[in-house]
Amino acid sequence: MLTLPNLLTLSRIIAMPVMVLLLWHPSTRDYWFAFGLYVLVGVTDYFDGYLARAQGAVSKLGIFLDPIADKIMVATVIVMLVFTRAIDGPAVIAALIILLREIAVSGLREFLAQLRVSLPVSQLAKWKTTFQLVSLGALIFAGAVPTQVWVAWVGLFSLWAAAGLTLVTGWDYLRVGLKHMD
Repeated sequence: MLTLPNLLTLSRIIAMPVMVLLLWHPSTRDYWFAFGLYVLVGVTDYFDGYLARAQGAVSKLGIFLDPIADKIMVATVIVMLVFTRAIDGPAVIAALIILLREIAVSGLREFLAQLRVSLPVSQLAKWKTTFQLVSLGALIFAGAVPTQVWVAWVGLFSLWAAAGLTLVTGWDYLRVGLKHMD
């Protein structure tokens, strides 16, 4: 149970209170550390899955924890970026779309799992995740380089792109799920 891939996944969850502390009342230095932590968490996300497959150490705990760790990270960063006003005004709507879809799709996956129906990740959902991760990273990084306004614009553009793809992929998943709800 305490394999290296599972420990990496757990480390991502444990890192989120540190992220909250760094973004509570952040200085430029805190943003640098938060960005470094965000990158480190992303690297461990890649390596926990890679190592689990390469070592033949895929476990039920890892399958359970990995998507939870991802959602905890995304939710923590979004909430803290709203708190710091890196995400504000109409961009809060994009952030809410992303959070609500994560909750809805998690519930849908749980429901369908009871019916032994899998909901595979689509290619479009992978693009959604890419835009989401780029947006959150850029918005954290923008706090570290406040004179580089274009970084925040990249973050906000990517956030809206992620929200748009979130709506499309969320609807696709819902359509699949509705077929099993009669």
